[in-house]
Amino acid sequence: MNTTFSFQIYKSASLLPSEWNSLAENNIFLTREYLEVLENSSPVNMTCRFIGIFEETKLVGIVLTQFLFAEKLESFGERDKCLKTSVRNFALKNFASHVLFVGNNMLTGQNAFVFDAAVKQSKAIKTLHKAINQLKKDLKESGKKVHITSIKDFTAKEIEPLQAEFKNNYTFSTQPNMVFEINENWKTEQDYIDALSKKYRDQYKRARKKSEGIVKQQMTLTDIKQYEDIIYDLYFHVAKNAPFNTFFLARNHFSFFKEIMGEDFLLYGYFLDEKLIGFNTLIKNGNVMDTYFLGYDESVQREKMLYLNMLYDMIAYSIKKGFREIVFARTALEIKSSVGAKPIKMYGLITHSNALINHNISRFFSYLEPKTEWQERNPFK
Repeated sequence: MNTTFSFQIYKSASLLPSEWNSLAENNIFLTREYLEVLENSSPVNMTCRFIGIFEETKLVGIVLTQFLFAEKLESFGERDKCLKTSVRNFALKNFASHVLFVGNNMLTGQNAFVFDAAVKQSKAIKTLHKAINQLKKDLKESGKKVHITSIKDFTAKEIEPLQAEFKNNYTFSTQPNMVFEINENWKTEQDYIDALSKKYRDQYKRARKKSEGIVKQQMTLTDIKQYEDIIYDLYFHVAKNAPFNTFFLARNHFSFFKEIMGEDFLLYGYFLDEKLIGFNTLIKNGNVMDTYFLGYDESVQREKMLYLNMLYDMIAYSIKKGFREIVFARTALEIKSSVGAKPIKMYGLITHSNALINHNISRFFSYLEPKTEWQERNPFK
């Protein structure tokens, strides 16, 4: 018997079907609550749309999309000053300023969609394709033509059914997702330290010694609101100096996140002489700990090895609380590797609305995605 598949596009998390969360139970980043955070404290240049996929009248798929428009972005990242960066920024502003992401550009990993396990995946993906085309039409009618459509982030196995449907898309691979697997025999931070080789145990001891005088504090919603401007300034300093950016968070993002997600969202402040000099954030996603945004005072970070100490703190907390793995995401690949995170190659699909550019999308993409040279470390015995 042939069943009918259809889709519905939602402009607000408040309009999502009541059964939405039953499909999102294994991924906090697709729950109605998280999507509400995204919608209400998203970057100034981002609009979210949510897609429900139905088999007859039953909800069998949930999808997150983000539309980014770069004309509201002051900077794509200020760290690299060179001709290639200028060319890339020109290309971004003129040919790639309107990007539709199927997935979450603020996270690393498959946070694009979930389908009911019983549904025929190929039919759900075909319906997803139709929904994306409709969304692009809707955006065009509202005066926002989509230049680039990107579906991200998938492992080599996860992307295969998408490649079969989205045949005209270019398959790309960006920086890997750095994932830290927690040994099931580790129960304390000391177990982790004991597993390190002498060189990396010495690195751990040196970092911890450098951090003397810093007080770490888990911050409540009241604390986050009190320090909101300082937290944002610390975040913005790090984000602005990254080699590449497509968005900057809203100023109220962390407080709104805490308000909606409660204990699933943790923000730790680092204080020196009672002054907030850094912070990091963690999100509990089932038995996986996702690291989120952080910020720090650059002068203190170097002197106190603050970033490295934050990584060790995240590992210690996750071991203590019995998590299976930590998603450290992209950026700072080598230092994350030095604490034990391993690279997982991630893939996406990309297509451009301009036929000529799309024909040469592989070359065009090399300008949009800066290459990172790094050396993988193995800190364990």
